[in-house]
Amino acid sequence: MPAAPVKLAVGDIAPDLDLPTAGGGRISLSELRGAPALLWFYPAANTSLCTKQACDLRDNHQMFLDAGYRIVGISPDPVAELDRFVAEQELPYTLAGDETHQVMETYGAWGEKNMYGKKVQGTIRSTFAIDAEGVLTFVKYRVGTPKHIALLQEKLGL
Repeated sequence: MPAAPVKLAVGDIAPDLDLPTAGGGRISLSELRGAPALLWFYPAANTSLCTKQACDLRDNHQMFLDAGYRIVGISPDPVAELDRFVAEQELPYTLAGDETHQVMETYGAWGEKNMYGKKVQGTIRSTFAIDAEGVLTFVKYRVGTPKHIALLQEKLGL
C-alpha cells in the first residue's frame, strides 16, 4: 500500500530542495533563506493554464518584489523546456525542474489527481509561501489559476 500523501501546513518547516534551474545553475532552500519566498508547483511549461498562471505572476512580479518575495516556479519539466518557457513568456523569476518529482513529493505537490475523468499521478497545482527562516506561512493545494493572484494578495497582505 502506498504511503499517504504529504500535506504540509502553515507553521511547518519548508522541506529542503536543490534543483536545476532555467539558464543553468541550481536553487536550494538555503539560498532562499533571509527573505520570504513563494514556491508554485505547476504541471507543465508551455501549456495553457500553466502559461496563464506564469504570466499572471510575471505581470504582478513587482508587487511580490516590493514585499520582498522571491518567486520560484517548479515543474517536472527538463531544464531545456524551462529555458524555452522563460524565453517565450519573458518570465523574470526562477524556474526549476523536478524531473524525479522528489521535491514535489516532499511538498505534497505530486500525487493522484483527476484528469478528464481519469485518475493519474501528476503535479498537484500548489503554492507555498516561506518566511525568511524557512517556515511555511501560506499553503494552498489545488490552486485555481484564475484567482491565484487575488488569493495571494489577500493571504499574504500584498
